[in-house]
Amino acid sequence: MFAVSGAKTARLCATAISARAFSHSRPSRIDAIAFVQQGKKIVAIGRNYAEHIKELKNTVPSEPLIFLKPTTSYLPSGGNVEVPRGVTAHYEVELGVIIGKTGREISQADADSHIAGYALAVDMTARNMQDVVKKKGLPWSAVKGFDTFTPISTFIPKLAISDPHNLSLSLKVNGAVKQDGKTSDMIHRIPRILEFMSSIMTLEEGDLILTGTPSGVGPIVPGDKVECALADSTGKVLSTLNFGVVQRQGGYQFKAE
Repeated sequence: MFAVSGAKTARLCATAISARAFSHSRPSRIDAIAFVQQGKKIVAIGRNYAEHIKELKNTVPSEPLIFLKPTTSYLPSGGNVEVPRGVTAHYEVELGVIIGKTGREISQADADSHIAGYALAVDMTARNMQDVVKKKGLPWSAVKGFDTFTPISTFIPKLAISDPHNLSLSLKVNGAVKQDGKTSDMIHRIPRILEFMSSIMTLEEGDLILTGTPSGVGPIVPGDKVECALADSTGKVLSTLNFGVVQRQGGYQFKAE
C-alpha cells in the first residue's frame, strides 16, 4: 500500500467534500470530466444547416436526421485524430449539448431543464466511406465511429451561455479559416432536437447531443493542425478545441470497390 501524508489526506478530504457540496448545489452532477467518462452515448443530428446541406448536395429531411456515435470516439483537446488507411476524413465543427437530467419524451417547453451545459465538438466523418454506404442504403456507424473521431472541448456550464442559438462556430486548418457559422442558422433548434430524440430513446445524464455543422466542411490529412472556437454574440471566446492529425497505424483499412 502507498503511504499518504496527513497533509495530503486532508487535501483529498477537502476536495471530496467540496465536490459533494457542489454536486448538491445544482440538479446535475455532470461536470468537465464526468460527461466524457460517464455519458453512455453520443446522439448527433445531421443536415441541420441549410448551407451544409447544399454543399454536400443532400436533400432536406422532413424530420430531424439522427445517428449514434460511440463514446470511445472521444478525443480530448490537444490530442491527435487518427485517420484510418484509405479514409478521406472530413471535419464538422458543432455545438454539443450535455444532458444533465435523464428524460424520455421531453417536451420543448421542458427541454432546458434537462441541459447541464455545452461543449465544442468536431464530428469527424469518413467521407469516402459515407458516400459508398449512402448509395447502398447502409448504416453510418463505421463512418462516424472510429476512435478519436469526436474531438471534444472541456465542459461549458449552462450559465456561461445565455443563448445557445446566438453563438459563432469556427474551425481553422493550419491557420486558414474553413468554417465560420452561426448557431442561429440551425434548422431544428435545441428544444426541438431534444424533443425528437427523446421521443425515440431516453436521453441520459452525461449524454452528448451534437447539433449539426455549418457549411465549409472538408478534408484533413496527417500533419494538419486544427483549431476550433466557440464565441458569443460579442465575440467573447467561450471555448477552444485544438488537435493534430496523424495516420492510424493498424486497424481498419478502407478499400473502395
